[in-house]
Amino acid sequence: MAQAQAPGQGGTVVPPDPWDPLVRISHWAIAAAVIANYLLTKPGGIWHVWIGWAVLALLGIRLIWGIIGTAEARFSAFPPNPRAAVRHLFDLFGGRAREHPSHNPAAAIMVYALWACLATVTATGLVMTGAKSPVTIAEEKAAVAAGDWSVLVKPDGEGENEGDDNERGLGKAAGEVHEVAANLMVVLALLHVAGVAVESRALGRNLVRPMILGRRRRR
Repeated sequence: MAQAQAPGQGGTVVPPDPWDPLVRISHWAIAAAVIANYLLTKPGGIWHVWIGWAVLALLGIRLIWGIIGTAEARFSAFPPNPRAAVRHLFDLFGGRAREHPSHNPAAAIMVYALWACLATVTATGLVMTGAKSPVTIAEEKAAVAAGDWSVLVKPDGEGENEGDDNERGLGKAAGEVHEVAANLMVVLALLHVAGVAVESRALGRNLVRPMILGRRRRR
């Protein structure tokens, strides 16, 4: 159950500290993983795959927490509502910004959009790698580097067939979707950062601080 809100200076309602440790850790861990895989790791490389599996685990944990977690972390606290999001943006840029106990309506839309992109990126990544674990991929790469190509031969020993062509076509399509979703996710993340900056200025407080420390500076 959400904590009661307390009035701040000038009658401004100051909401409770909303972000529990799991929300904060998963938020920054996923952000770091996205930056690493987008800018630092080699696409298809072993570290890229390891980080992708880590993101999949973090996303799964966060989604489960959205059902059983603290009040502010649950999906019911920030349902996607496009009409409310538009109203919030008009209020924000009209100088009528107000506090919300969890994500504001516009931020809620952004959260679901980012999660959708993450799910798409990880799902297409699994398709591209045949859902092989990072350990299996590392072993195959090591075997090929040592000159043993047998690890890449299918058990039935058959050559190219229609199934192989379909598999390559699916992999190519997954790769294209993977790239588009990854680029879209980065654009949305940049818009998210800009939105946080605008909202922080409008509310007169640092919205990043509670996501790091788990508490807001009392005024």
